[in-house]
Amino acid sequence: MVEVKNLVKCYGGRNAVDHLSFTVEDGQIFGFLGPNGAGKTTTMNIMTGYLAATEGDVVIEGHNVLEEPEAAKRCIGYLPELPPLYPDMTVLEYLRFVAELKRIPKTERENQIGRCVALTHLEEMSNRLIRNLSKGYRQRVGLAQAMLGFPKIIILDEPTVGLDPKQVVEIRDLIRQLAREHTVIISSHILSEIRAVCDHVLIIRKGRFVACDTPEHLEELLSSTDQLALTARGSRSAVESILAGQAQVRSHVLTENSDGTVHAELTVEGDPREQLFYAFAEAKCPLVELGVRMASLEDVFLDLTDDDDAVAAKAAALLTGSSVPEEAAAPEGEEAEEKEGTGNESDL
Repeated sequence: MVEVKNLVKCYGGRNAVDHLSFTVEDGQIFGFLGPNGAGKTTTMNIMTGYLAATEGDVVIEGHNVLEEPEAAKRCIGYLPELPPLYPDMTVLEYLRFVAELKRIPKTERENQIGRCVALTHLEEMSNRLIRNLSKGYRQRVGLAQAMLGFPKIIILDEPTVGLDPKQVVEIRDLIRQLAREHTVIISSHILSEIRAVCDHVLIIRKGRFVACDTPEHLEELLSSTDQLALTARGSRSAVESILAGQAQVRSHVLTENSDGTVHAELTVEGDPREQLFYAFAEAKCPLVELGVRMASLEDVFLDLTDDDDAVAAKAAALLTGSSVPEEAAAPEGEEAEEKEGTGNESDL
């Protein structure tokens, strides 16, 4: 288990990480989401002992990173965004070097290296110089070094950046394989990757906690019941005429499809789905699809991390079921500047 408690990292009077708290349970694939500059990499560097926190605690498997750094680090395998590789070494030379740094017993080193090479499918590249490897294979070498020692927690910072689609799929499959025996924490701003592999997602904005839940539940919470989507087989004018006669439809946007259907995004009052069904049936304009417009993880992320504090606060209020704070809804003057002051710090 990983526990982050009230974490703060201050640079020049500004908080890159601002009183952040969360917990990662054993066996999870945990996605860490935020826009560029939100504090993801800073948080990961503190979690792994690369940076000291200004305030707060990080506890890894019961070991405080500040008070018991060696015990905590033995529980972690870390792949930074730029893998720490030595281009003049071969893959095997590098992994033996890392095994020595990690103080893996000599009697176990070759066995562990062999397992990591097999898991990352590096057998054919093991005697090649790292400088001659492709970006995808370098990422695999980085993953192999993170796995050495088989720590309980593996932390990956942007593991698929710069990879082609085939390499992305291969790394994604490898992450799923790792999750069978490890807790995996992935930092990324590539939403499709997080959606594809993670069973829990943490979203941060300006260094602060915004939301933490399963991707599916976040999408469900931000799906508004006053937004409907329908697709009907018929002409645009026919769909327009039917919707014009529905008192509960406040507004609509129509899109004609090449297959002879018309898609409509509706803003409604109440729940007019039954009336819409009968209205389209009477007009002999069959409905192909009718339902509440579900938010995607992309919608959730964009709303919760919007540059406009009022938009982000409204989305956060939807998740918690609370009202939007007045100061978040309409920040003014110096107070607004103070609220936004922590948002310009880049990930370091």
